[in-house]
Amino acid sequence: MESVAALIKADQEHIIHPLHFAKDNEKPLVVVSGQGEMLKDADGKEFIDGLSGLWNVNAGHGRKELAEVAAEQMGRLSFASAYSGATNPAAVKLADKLVKIAYPNTSAVYFTTAGAESNESAFKLARFYWKLKGKPNKVKVFSRVHGYHGVTMAAMSATGMASYHKMFGPLVPNFLQVPAPYPYRWPGNGDPGIEAADAVEAAILKEGADTVAAVIAEPVMGAGGVIVPPATYFPRLREICNRHDVLLITDEVITGFGRTGKWFALAHWGVEPDLTSFAKGVTSAYLPLGGVLVSKRVHAAIQGAPADQRFMHAATYSGHPVCCAVGLRNVEIIEREGLVERAAMMGRRLLVGLEGLRDLPQVGDVRGLGMMCGVELVESRETRKPAIGIGGKVIGEALKRGLLARIRAGGADPAIGDTICIAPPLMTPAESLDRIVTIVRDSIVAATG
Repeated sequence: MESVAALIKADQEHIIHPLHFAKDNEKPLVVVSGQGEMLKDADGKEFIDGLSGLWNVNAGHGRKELAEVAAEQMGRLSFASAYSGATNPAAVKLADKLVKIAYPNTSAVYFTTAGAESNESAFKLARFYWKLKGKPNKVKVFSRVHGYHGVTMAAMSATGMASYHKMFGPLVPNFLQVPAPYPYRWPGNGDPGIEAADAVEAAILKEGADTVAAVIAEPVMGAGGVIVPPATYFPRLREICNRHDVLLITDEVITGFGRTGKWFALAHWGVEPDLTSFAKGVTSAYLPLGGVLVSKRVHAAIQGAPADQRFMHAATYSGHPVCCAVGLRNVEIIEREGLVERAAMMGRRLLVGLEGLRDLPQVGDVRGLGMMCGVELVESRETRKPAIGIGGKVIGEALKRGLLARIRAGGADPAIGDTICIAPPLMTPAESLDRIVTIVRDSIVAATG
């Protein structure tokens, strides 16, 4: 087997990594295997996968059942076009399953291969819908500050994190941002949920409702720092969208497939969106797959479109049979093992454990929903002054102690402190969840002592 040193050298010479910065890749972590919630590196050291890869290995690592269904599907049919006029059984079966587990108003699925591609497709679906409805000027998309929707051009323009914009501007026109429902740092004196939703309405009125196609929102902001909205936010936002004839797109790339303790997260607040972007957990990351869940009213418009206004959006790998076969089996595993319900129950255990860190002076806020938690660091608990630069040290200390986690770094955005993001696989046993809490505590103490 090739030496680790040779592997790293070849990597450094030939790979441009996501979020690439050469200095960060001087001593990369070389992961060689995984089982359940655990990962093993090339030196044989084991780590708890504290972020499920990148929020996406919902069912855990090493599921041979998923490898076997992929091999079986490849042996029978590795690829076939799913363009209009053709289909394949795996895509049909998965679409049928997704419609059954999704929001009651869901009617159809458009398949993609990734979250950013799903959001790009949702934006186009929204514009397509309004053009069919005779309202071609409804093209603007509102997103929220701190939101993350991917980094392709339109998705990046919707992403509310300036560090992703700096070297790639100008942004795509007609994407505008509104305040996030961020209780810990909400500047107003009232209910952050109501006031943040009302800020969306004010923006719609300012721009003119006849120019606004959609609002896109993560039910729980993930990469932005695990920001959980007040219970008042999404019901109010849904009312506002209805009142002004604006579509509501929910970005459930992270929150879908049980992550928050529901199949899809707006169910926590009894709200149904018009379009739902998904990816990540649909296959537990075993193969790339994503898509858009389409509501009955949007689906009806697509189905009724005349030939000269057909849906001219496409992707070679939409409805890929192998990806869809793995997605279907993954959803069946999540269902069979009760991982959605488990995420709700064990997520509460994890959040309660992390709440115990509030005795540390550097911990400003602890928040979460299901198996998705954040610990925001501050310089001063009294002033809530954001801690900048501490998070990287904490993550480094955690890695030494056997926990692979991630931070939402506040350096590029002084309105938020470094936030430790924790989202382990949904099947993670109680003892590993408790160990995560212990490691995070010890790592904060070590990094700030």
